Amino acid sequence: MGTATATMRAVRLRHPDLTLRVEDVPRPVPGPGEVLVKVEAAGVCLSDVHLIDGTLGRGPHLSGDAVTLGHEVAGVVAEPGPGVTAWQPGDRVVLQAGEVRDGQVWTRGVDYDGGWAEYALATASTLFALPDTIPFEQGAIIPDAVSTPWGAITATAGIRAAQPVGVWGVGGLGAHGVQLLRAVGAYPIVAADPAPAARERALAFGADLALDPADPGFGEAVRAATGGAGLAAAFDFAGVDAVREQALGVLAPRGSLVLVGLTGRPLHIADSTAFSFLQQRILGHYGSDDTAVPQLIGLTAGGRLDFSRSITDVLPLTDAAEAVERVHSKKGDPIRLILKP
Repeated sequence: MGTATATMRAVRLRHPDLTLRVEDVPRPVPGPGEVLVKVEAAGVCLSDVHLIDGTLGRGPHLSGDAVTLGHEVAGVVAEPGPGVTAWQPGDRVVLQAGEVRDGQVWTRGVDYDGGWAEYALATASTLFALPDTIPFEQGAIIPDAVSTPWGAITATAGIRAAQPVGVWGVGGLGAHGVQLLRAVGAYPIVAADPAPAARERALAFGADLALDPADPGFGEAVRAATGGAGLAAAFDFAGVDAVREQALGVLAPRGSLVLVGLTGRPLHIADSTAFSFLQQRILGHYGSDDTAVPQLIGLTAGGRLDFSRSITDVLPLTDAAEAVERVHSKKGDPIRLILKP
């Protein structure tokens, strides 16, 4: 008689009917260069919600009709595959949110199985050591929730100390954007969000000014805060057309609008002549490079960053559908919800 295949719980999204189910599936076996990780914490991101509601579509590299969701993952090495010497069982790790294969970006939980499961399979080079001083819940959100705004700020926009900046949308990404802009010395930091709770959070995370985008005096307030100069960079974390139009209206000459929130809709510039005359720029941003996660782990371990306020709640894996609904409806105004197998 053969040995029974070990199974595990996983939250699977099935295409094309977009059903979300907790299922028992075979536990992966690590091949050469791979590591099996026992998941301790997995973040629930708005992009997961958009995968489930069909807004983002299926992963372009996904084979088959189902995928285990989850691209923000931390855990413990369970089993290194053949030839893997850098990782040992028991090592605390964070998983990069994706990897490059044959020149193409593959996203964990989108193009291949992610971490909403008891175990996750990862290429050894996509693991980063997580110090004992950082809880798994906080480590899990560093890939994406923190690393995406970090990449937008440091790599795409190249923000320098004392530059005036704006942040539209103070949710999971935007709240960390404010915190990270504060860390790199941007000033002033102007946050914009229609939700009073989000504006309060922006101030708590380090914004110098928090405005309601519907305020008739919005533009005047930004100009006053920047000494009439306007913003060197405006970060759209909301992915809303009206945000982009408003942000362009308060950009400084040579200023940049950085698009982080994904819309899938056309981009409209109301006054393209003024845009050209002022030599302004629009920069697209997605994810982060391989240096972002270890940099952020180092800054967190060194006490420069603290993500304890970012974990709104921890739910069991079986409550994934409830977590998705809370993120979608903004019930309880979550920054990040964590699934724990």
